[in-house]
Amino acid sequence: MKFSSKIIFLAAGTAVLSSAITASVMKEALTSHDDFSTMVTDTGYTNGGGVYTVGLSPATENDFTKAAESTINGVVSIKSFATPRGYQNRGGQGGGFFEDPFFEYFFGSPGGNRRQQPRQEQQPQQQQMGLGSGVILSADGYIVTNNHVIEDAERLEVTLNDNRTFDATVIGADPTTDLALIKIDAKDLPIIPMGDSETLKVGEWVLAVGNPFGFTSTVTTGIVSAKGRSISSVNHSAPMGIESYIQTDAAVNPGNSGGALVTLNGELIGINTAIYSQTGSYAGYSFAVPTSIVKKVVSDLRQFGTVQRAVLGVSIQELTADLAKEHKITAVTKGVYVGGIQDRSAAKEAGLQEGDVIISINDKPTNKVSELQEQVSKYRPGDTINVTYVRDNATKTATIKLYNQQGNTSVTKATDYTDLGCAFKKVDDAILKQLGLSGGVQVVDLKDGIVRDAGVRSGFIVTSINDRRISSPEDVEKMYKAIMKGSADERVMILRGVYPTGKRGIYALDLAGE
Repeated sequence: MKFSSKIIFLAAGTAVLSSAITASVMKEALTSHDDFSTMVTDTGYTNGGGVYTVGLSPATENDFTKAAESTINGVVSIKSFATPRGYQNRGGQGGGFFEDPFFEYFFGSPGGNRRQQPRQEQQPQQQQMGLGSGVILSADGYIVTNNHVIEDAERLEVTLNDNRTFDATVIGADPTTDLALIKIDAKDLPIIPMGDSETLKVGEWVLAVGNPFGFTSTVTTGIVSAKGRSISSVNHSAPMGIESYIQTDAAVNPGNSGGALVTLNGELIGINTAIYSQTGSYAGYSFAVPTSIVKKVVSDLRQFGTVQRAVLGVSIQELTADLAKEHKITAVTKGVYVGGIQDRSAAKEAGLQEGDVIISINDKPTNKVSELQEQVSKYRPGDTINVTYVRDNATKTATIKLYNQQGNTSVTKATDYTDLGCAFKKVDDAILKQLGLSGGVQVVDLKDGIVRDAGVRSGFIVTSINDRRISSPEDVEKMYKAIMKGSADERVMILRGVYPTGKRGIYALDLAGE
């Protein structure tokens, strides 16, 4: 979009001047400053007629050059690589989530660059599966991007704006907010200062900086169209996790994912994450995770390797006119209606009840569910917040100590596939035939870890995990990663199988951590 400045000249009516000298002075003043716009700065009135004071001030322009120059070097290009198996298992060429024609949630994803690969007898080679962007947060190489940019990658390659290239390691990722923190081995890198997204106003100019379609160092402009936007509510789909996006009309396309949304002051106020589109390309609206969420997630990933997520322990929905009428709520017209309270939760201990309407947290309005999610996501288990709510049309305030999903304030530990404490190997065909099995993997090299703690013994043949058939060690790892993407209370791995003796077994592995 091309913008041009409009200089508005304001004509000021004047009374008849009785002095030719005064007229000459006025003429000189108005003709000797042709690079200024003439503006009325003060007006007055006397019985003798209208009197206007004419002041001169510089023409204002929407100049994006300073913001672009100060941020463009702080945005990197990220390429993800994996063997064909790493992304063919996503559903092949037959459609799927990443090919949804109505709503391309995640751009710069593996689906965007996937091509049909001819069958080859030799071992598959690592190939580029995705392209995205990232934002440098520290001079020593910490970079924030989207989780879907780095997800399932076997290798990450980061290219700076000066064309230097580095391999990156993943520090941590959070599918719930679609954010990830990676690290490159570099020094004295340019950074983009972190801004405060909560001070952002609708209508404010912003810039999106990233690498759409592989075009590096691309800057587009737009305005903030909305705040606290929930995407799933528009698409009538399942929630994508914590949704409280900054909505803009800055042009964002595949490859921009993980890039910077900045103010005209050159401050980072969001990470570009999704677009609303019927084609998969920009169609008018883009969405960014606000820095109010980014700062907390990045800090947790760097310190703990996983997000320390606090929960209120309530079932909620937005207050509607019908809901207010049904429950005779007249004191407020906006807020978050509490439909239920969980046992052993922070909300229950603080005295919140079903039917309450939460209107603010720490004096920050919570008119929508997304706004409440954003506020709670800023805190860790053990932190204390003030919740203002309406009950029986009277406003009340409760001080609440937040808990985690397990109902305590313990630190959640980051786990990975190796924490299972064993290895898996394909079962010999002779053993499968003997046991009457069509496939499975055998537990070997059993050490201290989650699998042993659950009671599994060496030699156990796993035939299914969470009712999904298992035929290779890769299937186990894939299932593990899928489970770990869920919320903490859903991270359970159910192993079903049989021992070589024919004895059947079923084991539940708690992957939620302590």
